[in-house]
Amino acid sequence: MTGVRLLRATDRAPKPWKNGGGVTTDVLVRPEGAGLDDFEARISIAEVAASGPFSVFPGIDRSTAILAGAGMDLMVGDAAPARLAPGGAPHRYPGDVPTSATLVAGPITDLNVMTRRGVVAHEMRRIALAPGSVAPFDLADAAMLWQSGDGVIETPGGTVTPAPLDAITCATPGRWRVTTTTDVVLFVIGFVRRT
Repeated sequence: MTGVRLLRATDRAPKPWKNGGGVTTDVLVRPEGAGLDDFEARISIAEVAASGPFSVFPGIDRSTAILAGAGMDLMVGDAAPARLAPGGAPHRYPGDVPTSATLVAGPITDLNVMTRRGVVAHEMRRIALAPGSVAPFDLADAAMLWQSGDGVIETPGGTVTPAPLDAITCATPGRWRVTTTTDVVLFVIGFVRRT
């Protein structure tokens, strides 16, 4: 399977948030081995147990989506609160503006994508597919996070059968195809290099 990487959820280790207020698990970090101050792109899953501030990341653009729980109200700077809920679209915001969250009804799990402004840009989309779907995606530099359901992903670099919260990347641009056997929810994250 040259060019395709299956990043198993079972291989990840949680670590404290940058501000110490919660726990996060890295899904993908670029360049590999980069830390919180020098990554170009990062996908992570966070467990949020209480309302409070988010870590500030200078020069970073973020997108967040709810994976589990009732959701949260996200306050970014002086903007009106944004309600993030399960099944909703990802919310995009600057990581260097003071941000806090108020949980709607108990703990949540969220998916975060962060990219270094001026170096890499990103787009995150939530996709829900019915059983028996065959969905093509034309992707270049991308990752896919498989939230739930059963199916297979065919990429130009090979075919994989993901488990819940596994991620898939492929270094070869081209058509990806998802074939489902149950209801499937996944996230497609595209990256564009700016420098």
